[in-house]
Amino acid sequence: MLQRPPSPATNPFSVLRDDVLADRAASTPFPPGELAFSLKRTNRFIRDPLTVLLEGYERYGPVFTLKILHHNIVFALGPEANHHVLVSNAKNFSWREGHFRDLIPLLGDGLLTTDGDYHRVHRKMMLPAFHKRRIAASMKVMEQEIDAALASFVPGAVIDVYHWTRDVALRVAMRALFGIDPDAARSGGIDAAHEFESALAYHAHDFWMQLMRGPGSPFDRLRRSRRRLDELIHNEIDERRASGRRGADILSMLLDATDDDGDPLPREQIRDEVMTLLFAGHDTTTSSVSFLFYELARNPALVDDPQISAEMLIDELLRKYPPAYIGPRRAIDACEIAGVHVPAGAHVHYCSWASHHLPEVFPDPERFDPYRFTEAAKAALPKGAYVPFGGGSRTCIGMRFGQAEIAMIARKILSGHRLELLPGYELRIRHAPTISPRGGLPMTVRAA
Repeated sequence: MLQRPPSPATNPFSVLRDDVLADRAASTPFPPGELAFSLKRTNRFIRDPLTVLLEGYERYGPVFTLKILHHNIVFALGPEANHHVLVSNAKNFSWREGHFRDLIPLLGDGLLTTDGDYHRVHRKMMLPAFHKRRIAASMKVMEQEIDAALASFVPGAVIDVYHWTRDVALRVAMRALFGIDPDAARSGGIDAAHEFESALAYHAHDFWMQLMRGPGSPFDRLRRSRRRLDELIHNEIDERRASGRRGADILSMLLDATDDDGDPLPREQIRDEVMTLLFAGHDTTTSSVSFLFYELARNPALVDDPQISAEMLIDELLRKYPPAYIGPRRAIDACEIAGVHVPAGAHVHYCSWASHHLPEVFPDPERFDPYRFTEAAKAALPKGAYVPFGGGSRTCIGMRFGQAEIAMIARKILSGHRLELLPGYELRIRHAPTISPRGGLPMTVRAA
């Protein structure tokens, strides 16, 4: 059986120290950029990373360095750089040693936070769960949950689309992916949705708050919510192993899965994969549906355009608002990206959000235009230009599940309703752990 990877340090000051020492130990220079310490730059990046990265691209080219707070980050933008990091030289970039380490206290050692053979073996185990037949079988659960939630859509009502979708998507993930009844879990004393929200809220706090570790700190609340979620998941695993009960869900598949040596997965590994998919399976759907209805409210003619397919609409949505907007990695060996030398050990981030806003690749990038994704237009895109789900062997495993869920939610809402933005509403974007409307997305329901 493959050994679990060693747990990284959770003391934030140790992490900060190690980053600084790694920068100083670099044997070759970092790419050009802004390498001096600057709180102003750091705060700008936290508030508005897209603008900062597009400015860096204009000034320095596709590969450049910015010191964000304490350490250097190499940003790799554009088709060639994306293809290098995600496909052609992907083995040279570690996920676990980069900033995905920040997710380990909640997610553990799941697909998002592991590398190498450990990741390969467990991804292979989970791929059958996302076969098109499995996704088709999940559509009934999606439909049930969406139809039940649409009872609140009465003409004149104001619905926070972001929070409405978040609840729907979490219920779908719990039922379709893991066969867990969220109502039964709540009646048993654990409100999974609340605990998951509480845990994720850690990443929305300012960096300085994330450093705190005392009682009542955001990190302490994350740990307490994790313990309650672990209780729910561990109880479900133990009950199914004892009873032999199985269903058409990923948890059942993981309970029966074996690794390359024929060994079953340990309970903690199943827990980590469940938690990872809960995170990926509802957070990205929630933000995508929210941004879709924001854009449809601003461009109502798109709703009735017969030449725009659901696929074109979702492709353009994920171009302009890729939920997992940044991909943190760490270079294992020194390399060249788009002709620029990058030292070994450097933090390297590709950013789909910024790459999708390069005007030489996507003209007038702020315009929401599904016609960018006709079959001919998609075929003409250079390799690495469009990467909302990553690329290569680590393309998001739940991509098709998420696309199907977004499409069904949109179709169900639009079949009987139109949603209007409230007067004076201005979209502000929250950037962690995925991009989403800051403060939610209140919209008025109208009859179609």
